[in-house]
Amino acid sequence: QVQLVESGGDAVQAGGSLRLSCAVSGRTFSSGTIGWFRQAPGKEREFVAGITLSEVWRRYADSVKGRFTISRDIAKNTVYLQMNSLKAEDTAVYYCAAADSPSWATEEYDYWGQGTQVTVSS
Repeated sequence: QVQLVESGGDAVQAGGSLRLSCAVSGRTFSSGTIGWFRQAPGKEREFVAGITLSEVWRRYADSVKGRFTISRDIAKNTVYLQMNSLKAEDTAVYYCAAADSPSWATEEYDYWGQGTQVTVSS
C-alpha cells in the first residue's frame, strides 16, 4: 500500500509562486512514477507533471511548461511541484498520484493523495 500526502496549497495572486509537496510512504522511493494532476470545478482531472523516481523520465503538460518544475528528494521521500508565474487558470485542486510506470494517463495511477487547493486570483 502506498500513501501520498499533499501540502502547500494556498491562495495567491496571479504572477506569484507556490511549492507543493507530496510525501510518499509505503514503497521503495527509488522506483515508480509520481504524477501531479489537477481538477478545476466542472472539469476533468488533468495531468500536470510527472517524474520517475529514478529521474530518467520527466514530463509536463503544455499549459505549464516553462512555469512549473517537478523534482524529488530521496532523503525526504518527497516529490515537489514548484509553480511560478501562476495564472488564474491554474486554480484547481492538485493531487499527487503513484504509478508503476511512466504515464500521463490518469487511469495508470493506482494510488492518490487527498488533494490540496490552489487558488490564483487575477
